[in-house]
Amino acid sequence: MSAVSSPGVPGPAAAGVPHVLDNPALASLTGPHAHFAERRGRVLRYPVDVSPWLALPDEPDARDWADLAALAGPGAEVPLPGFRGEVPDGWEITFRVEGVQFVDDGLAAAPEPEAVRLGPADVPEMLDLVARTQPGPFLPRTVELGTYLGIRRDGALIAMAGERLHPPGWTEISAVCTDPAFRGEGLATRLILAVAHGIRERGETPFLHTSAENTNAIRLYESLGFRLRRRTAFLAARAPQRPARDRAAVPVP
Repeated sequence: MSAVSSPGVPGPAAAGVPHVLDNPALASLTGPHAHFAERRGRVLRYPVDVSPWLALPDEPDARDWADLAALAGPGAEVPLPGFRGEVPDGWEITFRVEGVQFVDDGLAAAPEPEAVRLGPADVPEMLDLVARTQPGPFLPRTVELGTYLGIRRDGALIAMAGERLHPPGWTEISAVCTDPAFRGEGLATRLILAVAHGIRERGETPFLHTSAENTNAIRLYESLGFRLRRRTAFLAARAPQRPARDRAAVPVP
């Protein structure tokens, strides 16, 4: 996967030393989000009602693929974010889209006076907003991953943004969405900068992902002070139909 450097943005890591953002799910699930992790061998994932992200080792072998198939279940579709290799025989690629990863390179992060903190009680409204705007996966427990901020008008949730992956020293901004009736007011910008402010206050650096074809979002992120770090891919594959070995997923100690 290619990396792109610009002033103030971390470039490629030293030879042989991957950057934590090269495999951010693995860095999250073995770091600050380890309490969420379910594991089978070297394969880790979030609980299925928290996030679809899972983590393969940087160079998965046959045993890792077998563990992934057993963890997912026969014929299950699993996400493989960032994976660029070849899937083994018996696996079928079902979805693929090119993506980009951006990092903070001078955001004018600031609190947003109109923003309110969202929590478990707000999940039904959050799920409804996500269903209408399609910003990406958001599940019943995704709100547990970090801080989510929203803007309400007349009591109704009309925009939100929050935190997802959490590699050491970094936090991903995700679920940025605005009700179509309120677009054009800069609500997404204000929420992105507010979430980024909270991340910065913890001494961490914001980053985010989007589709390489989402030119409107890319222009917005670049105008705010995000810079491209690397190109990646978002794909999913269907596990083989054969039964998996009987070894249950266990929480990471």
